[in-house]
Amino acid sequence: MVMTADIGVIGGSGFYSLLEDAKEIEVDTPYGPPSDVITVGQIGERSVAFVPRHGRDHRYPPHRIPYRANLWALRSLGVRQVVAPSAVGSLRADYGPGTLVIPDQLIDRTSGRDQTYYEAGGAVHVPFADPYCPRGRTLAYEKAQAEGWPAIDGGTLVIIEGPRFSTRAESKWFSSNGWSIIGMTGHPEAVLARELALCYTPLALVTDHDAGVETGEGVTQEEVLSFFAANSERMRTLVGTVVAELSLDRTCPCPEALTGIPLPFDLP
Repeated sequence: MVMTADIGVIGGSGFYSLLEDAKEIEVDTPYGPPSDVITVGQIGERSVAFVPRHGRDHRYPPHRIPYRANLWALRSLGVRQVVAPSAVGSLRADYGPGTLVIPDQLIDRTSGRDQTYYEAGGAVHVPFADPYCPRGRTLAYEKAQAEGWPAIDGGTLVIIEGPRFSTRAESKWFSSNGWSIIGMTGHPEAVLARELALCYTPLALVTDHDAGVETGEGVTQEEVLSFFAANSERMRTLVGTVVAELSLDRTCPCPEALTGIPLPFDLP
């Protein structure tokens, strides 16, 4: 039986409980295997494919995640829209732990990651001025507000290479540029989605203030993972609501990202 899905979710292992009638499938890609087997199930009337970003046992650090395989595998299953929850640090004193940010911009400060499918066979320059799906962002913001979770509509996510956290000087520099939040996984995930003409909607949960925002010992892994786990049910609820109400009729610019561009190979 060939399984398909309408919407993809890329997140932590805690999101398995979202899916009803879930089945696990292995998907091969030209870029190797995805982070783990993909779980396909239902959320309401939507067929959903879930991939744990770091693997179910958290085996992949941010700079080693097989981003290309993850997005390719989702598209090969029929996914055209992706919802991507993640944990982030805050670069603003007024965005404390528990704040939900739905960014509208990103800054790439990574290095050495495979960040394109189009490495040979001709140049493919995708538009990326607005990196996220505007329709998905609007829906996520509205549903968060309706669930009593005041969300920040917009802001800039800076993505660092990791796996270390920032120094205080780096953090202060990021903040001085007006950037809002900081993470390690938002790039190249978003640009690869765009290269496949997918909608990509980020949901960023602030788990801590970054090192340059407040005094103290700085960010720790235990602090981040503990806070995200404590708020995972709230995030799962929001993801489920967003996925269930995403229209399959894509009226946003995302499906047209590759229009008029000769591609060196066929997409799945």
